[in-house]
Amino acid sequence: MTIRSAIVLAAGEGQRLRPLTTNRPKPMLSAGPKPILEHVFDELIDAGVTDITVVVGYQRNRVQSHFGPTYRNVPLTYVTQDKQLGSGHALLAAEPAADAPTLVVYGDQLIDERLIRDVTVSHESALATLGLVQRSDVAEYGGVLVDDGRVTDIVENPHDDRDYRLNAGVYTFEPEIFDVVRNTSPRAGEHSLVDALSAALEDGATLRGVVSEGVWVDATYPWDLLEIADGLLDTNGGESQIAHSASVHDDATIVDPVVVEPDCVIGPGAVVGPNVCLGENVTVASNAVVDHSVVEADTRVCANATLVDCVTGRGVHVGPGSTVVGGPGDVAVGARIHRNEGLGAVLADRVRDEGGVTYRPGTIVGADAVVRAGSTVGGTIENETEVRA
Repeated sequence: MTIRSAIVLAAGEGQRLRPLTTNRPKPMLSAGPKPILEHVFDELIDAGVTDITVVVGYQRNRVQSHFGPTYRNVPLTYVTQDKQLGSGHALLAAEPAADAPTLVVYGDQLIDERLIRDVTVSHESALATLGLVQRSDVAEYGGVLVDDGRVTDIVENPHDDRDYRLNAGVYTFEPEIFDVVRNTSPRAGEHSLVDALSAALEDGATLRGVVSEGVWVDATYPWDLLEIADGLLDTNGGESQIAHSASVHDDATIVDPVVVEPDCVIGPGAVVGPNVCLGENVTVASNAVVDHSVVEADTRVCANATLVDCVTGRGVHVGPGSTVVGGPGDVAVGARIHRNEGLGAVLADRVRDEGGVTYRPGTIVGADAVVRAGSTVGGTIENETEVRA
């Protein structure tokens, strides 16, 4: 089936990605180094979509001001989810845009054209077609059981040993899905799209599932941004992309693959790569090292500093001789401790360290924090905190 319209759900905050989402919604976080949402739009358009409705909410102006009314000559229609009351509630906000079978995707997951095409081409004689991917462990996500292309069960965070496929959050829906969502009782005050699909299945509706070999990476936690960047660099065939306006000193070393955006400066003796994304106007000063990191725009990495397994926000200042030693580390996200994750540190927007700072593996530093010279930092530092040696 040929489907030309898509609804992109991009209203969420992404609390488990704080403090990176303090000043922007989760879909606008950087990956490779464009916002995740921009990659989603690219793949939709490459798959033949010619009309996109975007559901926005938290920090919606960040989305609308970045993209405007069109993207790559495809019109963008914005609708607002005033309160973040679940994925089903977000979908209902876009109901006026869907009077025919419509593709629905999340704006905070890395997907590719192949996955999108598999879901649209396979859709027929069903309320919904779900895009599925093969993963050895689906306990953190949604599991789907399929028998000869028909969905037989949908389970959130399954922990039994049945042969689940992972729900990739890429759907083709018939217009009747809106009534199904409306008639499904909310849980904990939220209307869940998955709950609506489960209810429809129990009522005898036909749901189809297609297992795709396409790309799917979810940005749930800060270290996922490194994985997304890795996936995007892999799609470039391992080749580096260095903007013409970037300045790379003859004595600097670039270790493929990297992405270096316009107006970056890489100084003498600096080593950048592998698997590094530098946003616009980033400076990596003399003898600094940046390895396996996503560094957002307007950040300065001063002389002799080292970043390994690091994610930064915009406008960060890493002082001379400071070191993010790299993962694995234990990372606190809310009330949960994630053990041995591949994260050196997160430095949120406008963090400023004065130099000679050491960041223990798994450190998260909030926006506008100041880290005084010579400090050793670990754990979680709240926004606007001053850390003294």
